[in-house]
Amino acid sequence: MQSYIVMQGRTYQEEKDLGILWSLQLDAAGNPQHFWERMKEVMPGDRVFHYVKGDIVAVSVAKTSYREERKPSTIELPGSEDEKGYLVETDYYELEKPLTILDAFDELLPLLPLKYSPFQENGNGNQGYLYPSNEELTIKLVELIGDLNSYEIDEEQLEFVMGTVRRTEHDFLTPILAETEAEAKTKVRLGHQRFRNELLPLWDNKCALCDIGLPELLQASYAKPWKDSTNSERLDPNNGILLCRNHDALYTNGMIAFDGQGKIHISSSIEEEDFGKLGLHGKMRVNRTEGNKPFLKWHKRHIFKE
Repeated sequence: MQSYIVMQGRTYQEEKDLGILWSLQLDAAGNPQHFWERMKEVMPGDRVFHYVKGDIVAVSVAKTSYREERKPSTIELPGSEDEKGYLVETDYYELEKPLTILDAFDELLPLLPLKYSPFQENGNGNQGYLYPSNEELTIKLVELIGDLNSYEIDEEQLEFVMGTVRRTEHDFLTPILAETEAEAKTKVRLGHQRFRNELLPLWDNKCALCDIGLPELLQASYAKPWKDSTNSERLDPNNGILLCRNHDALYTNGMIAFDGQGKIHISSSIEEEDFGKLGLHGKMRVNRTEGNKPFLKWHKRHIFKE
């Protein structure tokens, strides 16, 4: 199961009424765009969060993979009526209380990828259509939606009609949110576990900087974080370094980094007089491999605080 965020705006109601997602294939210059091409990745069972004018207003479940289909007549988008696009059928479930992104943006910002983020750094939505939602972002969105909306089945509200139980839309959304959260958490947990198990022997089961070998104090530290990695990079042990909890905190927060030769770089925000307290000195280096090199360089370029 994958999750996505769709930026619908003025086309939301029309697409909801039709039970679809629909996007263009090419822009006015005849070029494809990643946020339209991503429609080809959607598979049955995938989850979609619907963003409209600052709010997540609904969650849907994909019923089909994509197909090419001409623009429905009720959807008002630039282009001719016979223009082909990508269409995915979905089941929509509207939220009783929409999630306003700006209200929760401090919690969402650390989970947004540097590339293909659905939201700008000011909390506004990016232009485009379909964006990926990594597992950590999906978990947070579900938690925030759950905090706003209590989707508990009230037995007194269940009505028997023609021998069947008529349930509200919210009752159907409850297990969908629960399943979405559970599956995303499981994927993250198993991914981290496999990553750690394969990382440990590469660093002789010791912190790469201080040689601490107590397992309880060792962290498998990502160079390129989960939110920015592809599925294969998330499981690649070269995308990591084994560090004690102290040095892991410094590395994860960009206070230290390593260059392509494994030499340490220490952020200027750390006073030199505190190096000893943190177990640091300027001549430290790690025994990186060729496989580590591109990931260490990515971390230094994007995470390190000069």
